[in-house]
Amino acid sequence: DKENQKNQIKFYAMKNRYILNGASFNANSFINDLLFEDRNSNFLKIDTKIDIDIDKIFLDNDYHLFNLKGDVVFKKKEVVKANLGGNFSDNKKLKFTISTKEGNKITTLFIDKAEPIVRRYKFIKGFDEGSFDFYSLKKNDESISKLKIYDFKLKELPVLTKILTLASLQGIADILSGEGIRFDEFEMNFKNKENLMNINEIYAIGPAISILMDGYIEKNELISLRGTLVP
Repeated sequence: DKENQKNQIKFYAMKNRYILNGASFNANSFINDLLFEDRNSNFLKIDTKIDIDIDKIFLDNDYHLFNLKGDVVFKKKEVVKANLGGNFSDNKKLKFTISTKEGNKITTLFIDKAEPIVRRYKFIKGFDEGSFDFYSLKKNDESISKLKIYDFKLKELPVLTKILTLASLQGIADILSGEGIRFDEFEMNFKNKENLMNINEIYAIGPAISILMDGYIEKNELISLRGTLVP
């Protein structure tokens, strides 16, 4: 493909379901489409189940997922159920689920390596390590979500943040080591409806610095956040 990766997959019908399997698949651009291109799940015009078994998934140029297995169920051209899991080479895991009941759609994503997802957001610089835990409940046109990231570092920080960390001995140690500022936990609680995201709380804590913020984001228009940053 355009990224010089070799895709070896088969997609075919079998009785009352479809089969998607093969040796390798490059999911890099597919993940970007899901995150940023407002592409709905009805890109496949089918109402059935897809069994998935792919030996190697390229998440990007650096991260590969192995033995992705599971199934996805479509109803009225929308994903109503999913259960997928895979492993990284060091036994780190990825788990993705969707369940739908009484009009409520619950989506979860846990990945032991947060970087393949987080670094796609260009405003986040120098992200390293960490695990990623996401939960979302959607009913009608509104979703209520919680995002958590654990045990990560930011190697590139705004100048203001660097200055404030000088009030902390741990902050000085982190900067001088060149490893970046460490955070034990990041949590974001937010609601989405159409083009508006209301952020109820952004909370982050680490040995050098802590952050508490809220606000809202109007897509392609305005980002408004306010809160407290404490060294």
